[in-house]
Amino acid sequence: MISLSLAAAPTGASAATPCAGADLTPAADNVAQVRSATLCLLNRERTRRGLKRLAESPDLRKSAQGFSQAMVRESFFDHVSPGGSTLLSRVRNATAYLRNVSNYALGENIAWGTGEYATPAETMTAWMQSAGHRHNILNGRFRHVGIGIALGAPVDAQGMPAATYTTDFGFRATR
Repeated sequence: MISLSLAAAPTGASAATPCAGADLTPAADNVAQVRSATLCLLNRERTRRGLKRLAESPDLRKSAQGFSQAMVRESFFDHVSPGGSTLLSRVRNATAYLRNVSNYALGENIAWGTGEYATPAETMTAWMQSAGHRHNILNGRFRHVGIGIALGAPVDAQGMPAATYTTDFGFRATR
C-alpha cells in the first residue's frame, strides 16, 4: 500500500493522452468524468504493457470513495486512518467484495493535489514515477479497481481547488 502527495511540476505528458477529461481539475460538476479519465489512464498504462484492463468494482469504489472523503474530512493522509482502519478492514466492513472468496489480493494508491496538480493526468504521472504506486498499477494479478475522488485536500489548500484520490485494487477467486 502506497501513498503520495503531488508536488512535482507539470510534465506536459497529459497532452498526449487520449483519455477525455484527463486534464480536468476535479469539481462538483465533473467528478464522474474525472473518475472515468482516471480509469482510462490506469488501463492505458496496463494495456501498453500487455496487461488486462481493470474492471470497475462498485464495492471497491465504495471503499475508495469513503476513504478519500475521510482523509479530507479528518485531515490525515495515510493508508491507516486515525481510527485504525486499514484497506483490508475498510473493504471487509463496507463491501461484499471479499465475501465467499478463497483467495484475494488488495492494493491501494492515494494521492492529493491542488490546482493543475489535482488532475487525473498529473496524478497518474506522479504514480507512475513512484515504484510502489507503479507496482500496484501494473500488478497483473489485479483485475478490479475502485476509484474514490473527494474534493478538497487533507491539509489546508489555501483556497486552491484540490482533490484527494484513492484507488483500491483487487483480485478475488470465489469458492
